[in-house]
Amino acid sequence: MVSYIIRRLLQLIPVILLSSFLVFMLLHLVPGDPAETVAGPDATPDVIAAVRVKMGLDKPLLVQYAIWLEQIAQGDLGKSYISKMPVIDLVGYAFPATMQLALSSLLLAIVISLPLGVIAAIRQGSKIDLFVQGYTALGLAVPNFWLGILLILLFALVLGMLPPGGRIDPMQNPGMGLRSLILPSITLGLHMSAVFTRFVRTAMLEVLHEDYVRTARAKGLPERSVVVGHALRSALVPVVTVVGLQFGRLLGGAVVVESVFAWPGVGRLIIQAVEQRDYTVVSAALLWLVMVFVLINLITDITYAYLDPRIRLSRGGG
Repeated sequence: MVSYIIRRLLQLIPVILLSSFLVFMLLHLVPGDPAETVAGPDATPDVIAAVRVKMGLDKPLLVQYAIWLEQIAQGDLGKSYISKMPVIDLVGYAFPATMQLALSSLLLAIVISLPLGVIAAIRQGSKIDLFVQGYTALGLAVPNFWLGILLILLFALVLGMLPPGGRIDPMQNPGMGLRSLILPSITLGLHMSAVFTRFVRTAMLEVLHEDYVRTARAKGLPERSVVVGHALRSALVPVVTVVGLQFGRLLGGAVVVESVFAWPGVGRLIIQAVEQRDYTVVSAALLWLVMVFVLINLITDITYAYLDPRIRLSRGGG
């Protein structure tokens, strides 16, 4: 297992370098001049040219990329063109909000999807199965922004039970922090639960017809032991991949939901930086998200290999 993890870590190095290069080049292909944004709308061409030199934008792209990569390696993500704040502080403020929303939504989705998917598979063709399939179809069809608006209208404006948006730091006010988290978590969690439920149901249907499950039943094992101890573990192997990808996507910032609920996460930070053409913030935030997504994929692969030892053995792991 250790050799498998080391092999996967070494494989990440070219992925990170290539991703950083693509992020850098894509941002420089976007129309607009950061020097004009920094200099201001009334700046003369001479002032804009001086700002461009100061920012290093007069150098060839590959030289700019090398300088940018060197600064990042030293932990310097630069400063925002607009707020003049260090980018690492902006990302550091936004990421805990995104992490909080992602974890709560993922937990809610798993709590809903595992029992629904397993029960629907065990009782295939029953009314419960039809209900679960209807739930997944509805959950996948309803847009996040529409569900979020409906929840705000009902629980915030009509019932007055929950705040309509914003985030309260749970370390400062745990009660208000939890209340501000409920609506965005439900909005994201219900959609993800529909995705997970469909995968759990499909995976369980495949596993329940395997020979080793029939053998376990023939030995007289209780049905609960057969389902949980034998079938569910094997069924979780493909589900883990989906969970990891969805969690990585959430850590990238649920842009729509964060915008609807004014949630100060990474996705909202990137949108604001793009609107303001604050390329330093955009590039640093995107690179941060790439690193997080790569890490999540690594954890997913390790979990995958743990659940199914054939994975690491087939790739030369120990």
